Amino acid sequence: MAVQSIKMPDIGEGIAEVELVAWHVQVGDSVAEDQILADVMTDKATVEIPSHVAGKVLSIDAAVGQVVAVGTAIIHIEVAGSASTALPQPADQPTKSPASANAVAQSSEVRKSWLAASPAVPRNDGVLQDAHAAPPTAGNKPIAAPAVRRRAWELGIDLGRVKGTGPAGRITQADLDAHTRQSGTRPNQAASDPRYAPGTAEEAIPVIGLRRKIAQKMQEAKRRIPHFTYVEEIDVTELEDLRARLNARYGAARGRLTLLPFLIRAIVLAVREHPEVNARYDDDTAVVTRFAAVHLGLATQTPGGLMVPVIRHAETLDVWACAAEILRLAEAARNGKAAREELSGSTITVTSLGPLAGIAHTPVINHPEVAIIGPNRIVERPMIRGGLVVARKMMNLSSSFDHRVVDGMHAAEFIQQVRGYLECPGTLLLT
Repeated sequence: MAVQSIKMPDIGEGIAEVELVAWHVQVGDSVAEDQILADVMTDKATVEIPSHVAGKVLSIDAAVGQVVAVGTAIIHIEVAGSASTALPQPADQPTKSPASANAVAQSSEVRKSWLAASPAVPRNDGVLQDAHAAPPTAGNKPIAAPAVRRRAWELGIDLGRVKGTGPAGRITQADLDAHTRQSGTRPNQAASDPRYAPGTAEEAIPVIGLRRKIAQKMQEAKRRIPHFTYVEEIDVTELEDLRARLNARYGAARGRLTLLPFLIRAIVLAVREHPEVNARYDDDTAVVTRFAAVHLGLATQTPGGLMVPVIRHAETLDVWACAAEILRLAEAARNGKAAREELSGSTITVTSLGPLAGIAHTPVINHPEVAIIGPNRIVERPMIRGGLVVARKMMNLSSSFDHRVVDGMHAAEFIQQVRGYLECPGTLLLT
């Protein structure tokens, strides 16, 4: 018998350390080759770490929530076989077998799963896996993503009793839903869960995974960026009338339009005259980079927290194409299927709380961008037009800017131009 030390692999892109967000095995468990051992998180993605040996877990050397450097041993597994084939190479050995290196790299690539899932809040169950591959399990242990396991734990569901319909029998969120409907399980019914025991007045929730990344990013944005917020009132009566007519005529064939595609189109057109808001500011070099293309971030609330999928080249899209892309990206983010490249590279961001948007808000800039725009709730109220009191549909548009890059006058001019397009919506379809 020999002991194999499994180290945190290099997952590329210059990443030197990752956060360990979930373990799928315990000390004493038997593991199969290629079985998923743990999940780690980079800036926005979760990566599954597989075992390249079969054996028994002797020790787990990293805790959930711990930041681990690439190359650090995280688990030791006792394997059958001679020491010459099972023991790890010495840490100070300068080279290793090309064949071994290729095997480990290929295994790591096959098992990468860009889920951006949070272990603290259930998010998704998407996993990259060969549908024809054998289940990567030991014994009869159920196969499930971290978010599925977390949700099952919160519901008090034994995954061993759930039938998996995913690849290789993997249990999905839909499988949990089906089991819940059949058994009548409801959240927070796990009687053995000490968090919900009678008389419990406090609940300690570790801030890890995606939740930690969100916290770090928001703190960094507020620490680095001197925000100022500008709120303007916009009469969207004509826009809402036009939107209703377009949906009635073309909705079935081309998809229904919300306010967001019109707002995005107005921003794209206004950016042509105000390129200073479609930019990023490098704090370290004090360099502002302006972009001709508008890669628009769409702040999206998901079960796991806030994510910002990106509409690439929004300047090339009409309102219907923009609406389709909004729907596609929002669903991908909420279902945990957004690709890594779809979650980075934005140059300006729109944030919307939909019907919960209130009358005004002060959005936090998506660092290192310099501007963010957010619509608020549309309210019908009396306005004076031509000396008469008439009912109009009014909406406040909230926006925040980086005062190091955007002067107040330029921000106001930009928002006034956006307002002009929204109050005369026909120009959005002609320009």
